[in-house]
Amino acid sequence: MAKPIYVLKAARNGRGWAIDVRELRAVRTQARRLDQVESAGREAIAVTLQTATDSFDVAVQVDAASLGALQATVEDALRAREASDQAQSRASEAMRRAVHEIRSAGYTARDAGMLLGVSNQRISQIERQVADNETQKADRDGL
Repeated sequence: MAKPIYVLKAARNGRGWAIDVRELRAVRTQARRLDQVESAGREAIAVTLQTATDSFDVAVQVDAASLGALQATVEDALRAREASDQAQSRASEAMRRAVHEIRSAGYTARDAGMLLGVSNQRISQIERQVADNETQKADRDGL
C-alpha cells in the first residue's frame, strides 16, 4: 500500500520559513532554515495525525513569490542549470555517436581520442559504457 503524500508549502517569513500542509489546512509550523522544512513538517503532521513520522511521504514546494527580489535570480539560475544539463546530455550523445562512427570507420582509439580532444582511455571508457548500456537494454527487452 502506498504511503499518503503531504505537500509542504514553504514560504520565506522574515528570517525563517513558514510551512503550510496543503492537505491538512490546520497544520502550520515553521523552520529556521529551508533544509529543516521537511523534518519540521513531518513532525507537525505526525503530531496532528498521531502517527509515526515515517508513515507518510512529504514533498516540499517553495513559494517562489515569497523570495521577493530574489525570485527572478533563483529562477534564472535554475533555467540556466536546466539548459546546461540539456546541453551536456546532447554533448554526451554526440560524443558517443562520434566515437562509434570513428571507430567503425577503422580508426584506432588513440586516433579517435586525438580527433575528439580526449584521451584514448576516455574513448575506451565511452565504448564500454555504450556496450554496457546495450547489454542492459537487451536484458530488459528479454533478448
